[in-house]
Parts: sequence; C-alpha cells; structure tokens
Amino acid sequence: MAPLGLEGPQGMAPRGPEGWGSRHGASLLINQLEPLTEQQLLAINNLQQSSQQAEDALSQGMKALQQSLAETLAGSLGPSGSSGNVANYMGQMAMAMGKLGTLEGFIRQADNLRQQTLQQMHRILTTRQSARALLAITDYFSQLRALSSFWLARPLE
Repeated sequence: MAPLGLEGPQGMAPRGPEGWGSRHGASLLINQLEPLTEQQLLAINNLQQSSQQAEDALSQGMKALQQSLAETLAGSLGPSGSSGNVANYMGQMAMAMGKLGTLEGFIRQADNLRQQTLQQMHRILTTRQSARALLAITDYFSQLRALSSFWLARPLE
C-alpha cells in the first residue's frame, strides 16, 4: 500500500515525489491492525494494488516531465552557455514555466491519491483499527523527522 507506507527506520524505503513512498508498508500496517478479517485483508490487498498502479503511473509521468523540463532548460542555453537570442531564451523559459505548472498538477494528483487511499482505508477498517493506523502513521512520521534531524546534525567531512 504505497500511499500508506509505514516502514520503520530499519526498513525505510526511499520517498518519491508521488507520496509516502514505501512499497512494503502494508505488512507493517497490517501487523499493527490485527486481527483483520479475510474480507478486510482482501480489500486492503486490492487497495494496495490499485494505489501502487496509480503511484507507478504518476511516477512515470513525473520522470517524463522532469526529463522534458531538463531538455527545455538545457536547450535554452546557446552552445557557449549564453542565452544568445533573447526571444528564443524567453520562449524556452515560458515553456519551462508551463511544464512547472504541469508538475503542480502531478503533485495535486499524488495528494488526491493519498487522500483517497486514506478514505478507502477508513471504509475498510473498524474505528479502532483506523485509530491504530493513524497512530502508526503519526509514529512513522515522528521517527522520520527524528532521523532527518540526526542526518542534518551529522558532522560533515
């Protein structure tokens, strides 16, 4: 269940631009919510698969957009690294700004995917299980913030 990835610090997966980013978080989440009925397990598995497909599609679109944006920005510089023709440069920058607007759309889609996944999980789980899931998510983000602080505070060589 990628949008609900809850890997602990020992098994943390890299976080992508599309969401919480763990492909293995469902097993941790399921362990936190036991006992689950067979119907709940099936529904969670289906939600995980559909969310992963949507996340993969967003990731592919983001990669294509990033590549296109990099090519646009690289094309805006002349062979000597200067802007050359100002009109051409301005046109390239306008295209790049448009692509950044498309990037914003991808971010909105990823956010919508997270929200939809949480809403679906709320429908699948009991109130008690939903509360446990939210506590597990909160704990995960707390651990992530602590790891981030340690990383930033590390001595640089």
